[in-house]
Amino acid sequence: MVAVSAPSLPLSHVPWRARLGEFLLVGGITPFLFLIAWKMRATFGVYTTQYAWGFSFFYLAFVINDPHFAVTYLLFYRDFRRRAFGDAFTPWQRARYWVSGVIAPIALLIWGVFALATKSAPALGLLIQLMFALVGWHYVKQGFGVMMTLAARRGVRFSAWERWTVLAHCLLGWAYAWASPFDPGRLVEEKGVVYPTLAHPHGLLEITRFAFFASVVPLVVVLVRKRVREGRLPIFTPLTAMLCSVWIWSLYSNANPIVVYALPALHSIQYLYFVWLISRNEGKAREGPPNFEASASLRIGVLAVTALGLGLVLFHIGPSALDDIFVPHKSEARRTDLGSTPYFAALYAFVNLHHYFMDWVIWRRDNPLTRYLGRQA
Repeated sequence: MVAVSAPSLPLSHVPWRARLGEFLLVGGITPFLFLIAWKMRATFGVYTTQYAWGFSFFYLAFVINDPHFAVTYLLFYRDFRRRAFGDAFTPWQRARYWVSGVIAPIALLIWGVFALATKSAPALGLLIQLMFALVGWHYVKQGFGVMMTLAARRGVRFSAWERWTVLAHCLLGWAYAWASPFDPGRLVEEKGVVYPTLAHPHGLLEITRFAFFASVVPLVVVLVRKRVREGRLPIFTPLTAMLCSVWIWSLYSNANPIVVYALPALHSIQYLYFVWLISRNEGKAREGPPNFEASASLRIGVLAVTALGLGLVLFHIGPSALDDIFVPHKSEARRTDLGSTPYFAALYAFVNLHHYFMDWVIWRRDNPLTRYLGRQA
């Protein structure tokens, strides 16, 4: 997600419950989860608490994490003909749409098919490593976009230089997170696939760590100068969303072995909040004259049910069927480098990577859909 422009809404006119709900949904609940985890560990012990959290968030993924990926497809490929060939997008945005919606998935599909057809764990491992390398980028870019969008909704605008300062802090956080810990090259296993990792260059960890912490200084300077120049800045919630995305969800995601189970869900909830915001406001705008379409509640309900179903297909029904068909002897396959669920591993990496590409198109200022972010229902 990148920043989109949104008309400001008077914060005083928004009920405190809505403001509190937004704060919690975009990341503000994260510190409270640390307190809950600490209390549960003190009461029930480490292993019981870890089991309970792992079990809970594994099944919550069916209704939070998986739909967050699936709904991107529903938003992206809606009205495909007009977006790809018509006048729905500007030429530059249309080029992005073609890259993300046609070229990228074909390239990823060829990569995955080649790895599976040749039974190459290293080739499939490279696809998985690309997914892990970009997931941090995806998290921090979403945090940046959430901060800019929520700040704009509060009437706070950032200049180009200020935006680049915030974005640099986010991207350097991603670089530091990817470089940490130092990886000399080793064999790892993911979704049953055993593959060699790409070794990190010596000094990369130290360089990225220094650059990230150095970026804190201009970030603080920008915020302080903006506060002095413009007066009160109602950006506590936007700033919390960005800092949680960078510092906790990406950089220090292993700070607590229990809370780490919740981080993908927190990122997905932050994402789904904006999907709900757009869908609600678009529905409100189109349920009256001159369109008289289905109510906003019905549209959101249909979108939610469809995303749930598509999520089941993408992450459970589809890969399970492919592995059952093409990997018939799973007990024997488990002893190979590809494991017994290589199609699940390939499809998992494909959907994640394609999700990043599609977000590159959806959450932009020149996407007509994002104009609904600024509407007050």
